[in-house]
Amino acid sequence: MEHMLRVNALPDVPRWAALAAYAVPLITLPSGLWRVALAAGLPVAAEPVRTGWGVLYVLSLTVVSEALALLTLGLVQPWGEIVPRWIPLIGGRTVRPLAAVIPALLGAATLFGLCGWVGYLQTSNVAAGGITNAAAQQALLVACYAPLLAWAPLLTLAAIAYYRRRTTSLPVQAGEPACP
Repeated sequence: MEHMLRVNALPDVPRWAALAAYAVPLITLPSGLWRVALAAGLPVAAEPVRTGWGVLYVLSLTVVSEALALLTLGLVQPWGEIVPRWIPLIGGRTVRPLAAVIPALLGAATLFGLCGWVGYLQTSNVAAGGITNAAAQQALLVACYAPLLAWAPLLTLAAIAYYRRRTTSLPVQAGEPACP
C-alpha cells in the first residue's frame, strides 16, 4: 500500500504534511467544477448566471481559488524554499520561512472566518430563498462545497510543518541571497 500512495515532496517533509498540501488543490476542485457548470448554464442552481460579467466573476473566482490552493504545494516543494530562477528580480533567492508561513496562516484564518460566516448565513434568515430550488441541486451543491471545510485545517497543518522544518534546519549560508 505504501508504494501506491507516493507523494512527490522534498525528502525532509513529513508524509502527513505532504498529503495535507496535496489534498488542498483536490478539495477545491469540486466547487470550481460546480461554478464552471453554473457559468456554462447547466441546471445546478435556481438561477443561471446570465450576464457576461457574472460569468467572468464566477470563472475568475474559480481560477483564483484553485491558484491559491495550488500555492499550498510550495510548502512541500523546492520552489517553496528557493524562488524559481525564471521569476524576475527574486528568482534564485531563498524564501524566508515567515514569508511563506504568515500568508499561509492569514489565508487559513480567512478561510476559517469564511466558513463561520457561511455557516451563520445558512442558519439565519439571510439564506432564505437559497441558491438552489431542487433537492438534487442542493445535494450537488453540498457535495461540491463541503470539502472546502477541510481547506483551512489542511493549510494550517502544512504551514506549521513548513515552519518547523525550515526553522530547525541549517541557517542560510553567508553570501547566499535571501528573499526580503
